[in-house]
Amino acid sequence: MLKELSLRRAAAPVTDRWRHVPVPPRGAVPLGISFRPLQAEALGLNPQAALTALLRYPFELIRIAAYWDRLEPEPGGFAFGEFDAVLDAAERAGKRVIVGLGPVKNFGYPEFFVPGHHLDRPLPEGRLITPQTHPRLLEAGTGFVARLIRRYRDREAIIAWQLEHEAADPLGMEHSWRLAEAFVAAEVAAVRDADPARPVLMNGFLPTSTPVALQQRWRTRDQGDSLAVALRLADIVGADVYPRHAVAAAGPFSVYLDGGETRRGRRRRERLLDQVALAGRRLMIAEGQAEPWEAVTTPPNPAGRVMSSCRPEDLIGNYRAGLDWAAGSRGVMDGYLFWGAEYWLARERDGDPSYLRAFERVLAGR
Repeated sequence: MLKELSLRRAAAPVTDRWRHVPVPPRGAVPLGISFRPLQAEALGLNPQAALTALLRYPFELIRIAAYWDRLEPEPGGFAFGEFDAVLDAAERAGKRVIVGLGPVKNFGYPEFFVPGHHLDRPLPEGRLITPQTHPRLLEAGTGFVARLIRRYRDREAIIAWQLEHEAADPLGMEHSWRLAEAFVAAEVAAVRDADPARPVLMNGFLPTSTPVALQQRWRTRDQGDSLAVALRLADIVGADVYPRHAVAAAGPFSVYLDGGETRRGRRRRERLLDQVALAGRRLMIAEGQAEPWEAVTTPPNPAGRVMSSCRPEDLIGNYRAGLDWAAGSRGVMDGYLFWGAEYWLARERDGDPSYLRAFERVLAGR
């Protein structure tokens, strides 16, 4: 466990190491990104311009989120224009689309986008959210999901629906409530009823370090974590893989957890592959770390320096490790989605294009 902990300067000088990291051939694995308009805004970018810039790159897949509170700002008053524009742009660019439906959790901080008019009080901490404790939320959420699918199911570009985000896990230390499997199962049934043809993707955080794995096991001990629930309910299991992240910071130094290449980390990945194969599911890396994860919500962007949790060369290294891992599965991986595309644009804006250049190397396969 001690091997997974390190103390280092959080920010290091920019180098050209990313130019020399070997890029493996991806074979038949489709590559893509997740697009987060809220993260673009947090980084001082115009979300529409950011999306336009990213869609010029020759990746195949893009995951976009239908945030419930933005689509239904008033009771029964839906505003689809913003989401329509994102989907239209992705279609024009020839991308295949995964739509994150939520409704309670969706990707992109703060991961909770229920409109206030559908929830009269905060979800109770330390509790499971079940069909019995929150029937009105479940009814409204499944109604929202069904409405979305009916609106967009004729779009050929959409290849899968993602239901909830890390559904059975709490959000770090921000909240301790979790969705019960029965709650999520009812949502899955609503998705399949509205569109029996497309697969359902459910994702979960794959711990790479022992401290995180132990904490997650304890906090989700009653029904299993999000990956366990996905294995039981979904068609595609999406693994969220973050090999290195900060747990504390003091001045210029940070403490990092990094278990990605330890023996225990490899065992966790191999165990998931075995479980996916046994359950007859498909596998996707739904979030492959490609931006820093420091001890703050928005990743730092220091001039002339890069953050130690994910340097440009780590974008390639994490991808290479992901392909190596998935090569041990019994089928072709459904895709690898890089997490952090908006951050790359912010770095380029501020004079460091190395993250984008590293991504270009991946896409070119050299």
